[in-house]
Amino acid sequence: MATKHEQILEYIHRLPIGEKISVRQIAKEMGVSEGTAYRAIKDAENKGYVSTIERVGTIRIEKKRKENIEKLTYAEVVNIVDGQVLGGREGLHKTLNRFVIGAMQLEAMMRYTGAGDLLIVGNRTKAHELALQAGAAVLITGGFDTADHVKKLADERQLPIISTSYDTFTVATMINRAIYDQLIKKEIVLVEDIIIPVEKTAYLRVDDPVERWYALNKETRHSRFPVVDEDWKVQGIVTAKDVLDMDRQLPIEKVMTKQPITVSGKTSVAFASHIMVWEGIELLPVVDDHHRLQGIISRQDVLKALQMAQRQPQVGETIDDLITAQFRESGDKETLFRCTITPQMTNYLGTLSYGVFTTIVTEAAARMLRAYKRGDLVMENLTVYFIKPVQIDSTVDVRAKLLELGRKFGKVDVEVYNEGDLVGKAMMMCQLIDR
Repeated sequence: MATKHEQILEYIHRLPIGEKISVRQIAKEMGVSEGTAYRAIKDAENKGYVSTIERVGTIRIEKKRKENIEKLTYAEVVNIVDGQVLGGREGLHKTLNRFVIGAMQLEAMMRYTGAGDLLIVGNRTKAHELALQAGAAVLITGGFDTADHVKKLADERQLPIISTSYDTFTVATMINRAIYDQLIKKEIVLVEDIIIPVEKTAYLRVDDPVERWYALNKETRHSRFPVVDEDWKVQGIVTAKDVLDMDRQLPIEKVMTKQPITVSGKTSVAFASHIMVWEGIELLPVVDDHHRLQGIISRQDVLKALQMAQRQPQVGETIDDLITAQFRESGDKETLFRCTITPQMTNYLGTLSYGVFTTIVTEAAARMLRAYKRGDLVMENLTVYFIKPVQIDSTVDVRAKLLELGRKFGKVDVEVYNEGDLVGKAMMMCQLIDR
């Protein structure tokens, strides 16, 4: 039976898009305490289907699909710019297509402004009115207000009109940053992107006999199955090794491996891959917040997804991307690559950041190992020695030497030089995953 928390989540999920909800209303409607209602609303916000806005309240919004993640709702814009909603609250759940900076003559501005847009402009009341008539929402910068008839029009059209104390340049930068961060998230492959859902998953129940494992094995040609109880909670994993030479009438719970490692849908595939390699397991059950089976992922699916991700064009750059963009071929046999120390790669003293140095040596070791063995790497151990500081705008030579290469492990020694002087050393040990 579903818990009160789950019942509230289901209730919120069924609400129409744009519906406003409150802790008090949920508590009264569902017959629960306000604390229980508050926790469920926060959980729904984390799951992405409600948005809470200061001075407005909580609104049911449409959960974004991954391919549409770079688009923002007007509700998210309000939170990004610490805005105040002057009118059109009914439209806060809507998704904006693009934003237009209103730094031009009125007539020219309207040529660029269309339905689903967000016009970012100062205290130009006529521009606010025309934008709303064109089907666009308005973000007023500088903390200005607008006329009452414009607020009334915003309510009629269900298009938000938002005021923020920030200037136009700062607002555009903040929105761009938010979209950029979401683009980076879009590139991160999650378990939920590759899951084999529960309806397509072969599983066993705790009271099934061992005989049932043999039937499933014959039917699916697989040998590993999650084991669930009557509430669909994962209680174990059973493999061919567990049932070998066992009485076929024994209950599965007597032979299964209890308390198996599980992951959630929001776990990154890279993290799941590390667990599978580290623990030497081929299958991971995927569970929800209440430990109920949602599906499974296999080691094969994980490796395929990682390879696919490596071939995708990177849309948003991470810090690692910014650092490795400075790498260039050295041209001599001893040096693996050269790297120029840019201002972003330094600390407050103007010397090479320790974190960036670690990224440089890690990338060098990974490149060295990939030259000898195709496949993916999981770093297991890294020992770093910082010998001398490296100044901003200087160039470092990175040299790597393979110490040992086995079927499953590799060890690499990395040395970093600046103008012929040794400035740092590192030794890295990796686990190697065959493709």
